[in-house]
Amino acid sequence: SSKANRASLVEEASKAKLTGRDAARLEKQRKLAEVLRSKADAEERGEDVERAKNWGWTIEENDEWEKKLARKARRADFEFHDDAHAARRRYKKDLDLIKPDMEAYNKQKAIAMGYAPDANTLIYGDNKPSEEAIDRVVGKINKDIDKKGKFSRKRLNEEEGDITYINEHNRVFNKKIARYYDKYTSEIRASFERGTAL
Repeated sequence: SSKANRASLVEEASKAKLTGRDAARLEKQRKLAEVLRSKADAEERGEDVERAKNWGWTIEENDEWEKKLARKARRADFEFHDDAHAARRRYKKDLDLIKPDMEAYNKQKAIAMGYAPDANTLIYGDNKPSEEAIDRVVGKINKDIDKKGKFSRKRLNEEEGDITYINEHNRVFNKKIARYYDKYTSEIRASFERGTAL
């Protein structure tokens, strides 16, 4: 009975060691196995796998997916050219998120076209945005501020101490050189840092 207890204790401890990452990995493997199994079953029955999978989508969902792919293709150039290009890409991305109120716009346009502008009219200066439009702009600004606050570039090897490299390639090279020559140069380097070198 003590052997059985010990075996169950070991089994329970090994199950407890299953972390969230392992659970996610196992779930991913399970889903992949299900997909592969369904493909194999469909091929055995002589069905087209892609066609059967696409039956689950509505026309609206398909249109949204195609729009998303087109937008992704438009933005496929992630290379940094210059600041003007980056600003234009940012502007285009922000435009995708804006949903204009065409009804209010057409009303304002009709009112503006009704006036006969001359030198004495200041028609362009009397536009007052709605509270909803102001809230939308403020929400966008707050969202951008939050996003910028959460952004932090991952800095590798900050805990090493002295920085003796100019880029990642040079860091690896310096580390390799240090492995072979530090035993000979550590005393000289310490002397230089103390200021007692000859």
